[in-house]
Amino acid sequence: MKSVRFHRFGGPEVLEIEEVPEPRPGPGQIRIAVRAAGVNPIDWKKRQGLMGGKPPQSLGQDAAGVVDQVGRGVVDVSVGARVFGFSATSSAQSELTIMSEYEPMPPSLSFEDAAALPTAIETAARALDETGVEKGTVVLVNGASGGVGSSSVQLAVARGAHVIGIASPANHDYLRSLQAEPVAYGEGLVDRVRALAPEGVDVALDLAGNGVIPDLIELAGGTERVLTIADYEQARKYGVTFSDGKGGRAVHILGEIGELIEDGRFALPVARTFPLSDVAEAHRTSEQGHVRGKLVLLVR
Repeated sequence: MKSVRFHRFGGPEVLEIEEVPEPRPGPGQIRIAVRAAGVNPIDWKKRQGLMGGKPPQSLGQDAAGVVDQVGRGVVDVSVGARVFGFSATSSAQSELTIMSEYEPMPPSLSFEDAAALPTAIETAARALDETGVEKGTVVLVNGASGGVGSSSVQLAVARGAHVIGIASPANHDYLRSLQAEPVAYGEGLVDRVRALAPEGVDVALDLAGNGVIPDLIELAGGTERVLTIADYEQARKYGVTFSDGKGGRAVHILGEIGELIEDGRFALPVARTFPLSDVAEAHRTSEQGHVRGKLVLLVR
């Protein structure tokens, strides 16, 4: 089967599409014929050598496709089912991949729409879970218009929270459509947020890693109310929570998102799709940032 691999760390040019042996599902696992695979920042960070390990390595966390084999003990899905979820071997950008965390695809979604979801919604749900966001919570989301950001906004709104989203002015109408109150980046951020929330905010989420954690601490009234997924150095410096999933992941959202999607309360746009052969260009686009929605590879 074809699979995206790299044999040395570096830029997108190190990516190769290779013929590799077909994987086999173990107990409790399934194998899918991948139809679409999400592209996330972790992919190019891994390719650059920022995530540890040694080459050669494969790539891809998020996949959607059709079950073609099931392992021993699997009773919740059958061959031919359309599913989405996480590649158990971080090799979603392949023609076949193994899964142990998966759910049936929401009926209204295409394969590319479903492949866009897993990492974004898991990261967002984990951030909300770890900070205790619930009905009535005032949440400040830094980096609110990206894939994880817009997922966090919508999931927080679905919980009954009041959301203030920090984003570039070009994305403010988009945030309003998600029922968030937008504010702009830059000098005067604290004053702009206080104009909307004079008493400050209950929770602040940093999803952009652009150096605003001191402002978020001030607005939230303490380090214990601030969480970042994107700025390990400032998290360590100021003593706020850095969430990387090692303490447990919010995979429950895979089974919950379908109802929100079918009710019209959640949508994650696909900004652009690429054929598997253009994986290097997909990585370049991801590294440039400023993408509203998700990037997806079409595998078959």
